[in-house]
Amino acid sequence: MKILISACLLGLDTKYNGKSNKNEVLIRSLKENHIEFFPLCSEQLGGLTTPREPSEIESGYTAKDILNGKGRVLTKTYTDVTKQYLRGVKNILNFCKKFNITHAILQEQSPSCGYTKVYDGTFSDKLIPGVGILTQLLKDNDIKIIELEDFKKSILN
Repeated sequence: MKILISACLLGLDTKYNGKSNKNEVLIRSLKENHIEFFPLCSEQLGGLTTPREPSEIESGYTAKDILNGKGRVLTKTYTDVTKQYLRGVKNILNFCKKFNITHAILQEQSPSCGYTKVYDGTFSDKLIPGVGILTQLLKDNDIKIIELEDFKKSILN
């Protein structure tokens, strides 16, 4: 099994605020179980800087809408960064296809990587059910999303 992993989960400072979401249990599990993994950040691969202004999918739209050319991804000051997000997720999908990556562990709540919840597009810290743009694209291409908590439970049991 080859796994794509959100780079921020592995301690790489790729988050919008220049920090990471380092997950020691995940890192230890990957090492101990000799799992082949690839850390990537779709925002960086799309050309956005780190740090960068926080972004959310425009209120009223979904990741599927963005992939279908409807709606936008906006920064907190309403700069349209949809092109960068689309470029980044398409780069990752191409990478996954080239290297036969079949699974992904992604950062929840991100407009790219959220897998059960994303922010509602109002920059009010309100979460709604939904997935990020990368998550949607990977699912549409039969790449299985492994929820981080499920992965940790399976490794720890």
